[in-house]
Amino acid sequence: MTSLPASMTAIAISAPGGPEVLVPQQRPVPQPGPGEVLIRVAAAGVNRPDVLQRMGFYPPPPGASDLPGLEIAGTIVAVGPGGDHELLGQAMCALVAGGGYAEYCTAPVGSCLPVPKGFSMVEAAALPETVFTVWHNLFERAWIAEGETVLVHGGTSGIGTTAIGLCKLFDIKIIVTCGSAAKCAAATALGADLAVDYSSEDYVEAVKAFTGGEGVDAVLDMVGGDYVPRNLDCLAEDGRHVTIAFQRGAKVEIDISQLMRRRLTMTGSTLRARSTDFKAALADEIHRTLWPRLAEGGWKPAMDQIFPLADASAAHARMQAGEHVGKIVLAAR
Repeated sequence: MTSLPASMTAIAISAPGGPEVLVPQQRPVPQPGPGEVLIRVAAAGVNRPDVLQRMGFYPPPPGASDLPGLEIAGTIVAVGPGGDHELLGQAMCALVAGGGYAEYCTAPVGSCLPVPKGFSMVEAAALPETVFTVWHNLFERAWIAEGETVLVHGGTSGIGTTAIGLCKLFDIKIIVTCGSAAKCAAATALGADLAVDYSSEDYVEAVKAFTGGEGVDAVLDMVGGDYVPRNLDCLAEDGRHVTIAFQRGAKVEIDISQLMRRRLTMTGSTLRARSTDFKAALADEIHRTLWPRLAEGGWKPAMDQIFPLADASAAHARMQAGEHVGKIVLAAR
């Protein structure tokens, strides 16, 4: 095994604030513990939780790195005590609880997935956070099935574009909302069955018109606030509402009798703080169910822009501007 350096370049949060607080630092190369591997990072995905952490609103869970970065792709260069040395040299992408904005990052071995055939490291780094999130919330919590219809807000975000891709793979109709006509066109080009410009259209009316008045089978919501009662109006009988963020507020008022009369289900989840065992089980299901389709060329993530690791602040500025379509990725090497 090639000897590892003692230190590495990492992007740290110097203080809560704007994109400019992301600064390069020299840090010790982390050491993998039991059940972990060390990955030489080739690329790291940029996600909305990274932005929230940088602003001081989303602290890492206990024991996680203070560095931002929840998904990486690269090569395994070390294994923890008792680990499988046959993993050395393998190209992997991984879901991590932090530390991705660096040249080296530890990852639980159960949260690692092989880089799919035909994928670059940059494309692979765009997979874990959004794929794990969409898979768990749409396919497991909302029980979405072939032939059903879903509504997903933020249609050109990383979550939204991933949801479009996975729904197309599994013959699920998808309606998305976007903030402009240009973004709606982009979402439609990626495969959305309907894209609604929420700045000029009532998405509830658009959903009802598209579904012949029936409504959708599930809603994946990252907006919260006053969207929630409107989302419930979009649901068909026995519909499922899944919340994964609340950009417009965590407190809402709903008509609870609607849930009773129409047998609606409301649920939600967060991923970062879940146990390593949970994430390993989720990774295993994704590997068995989705990875073969990716290897066949069924779908690749929509890529927006690639920034050098040192330009993480510019990547965050682009995400906050809201102009991106698909995934923003940092190239570490």
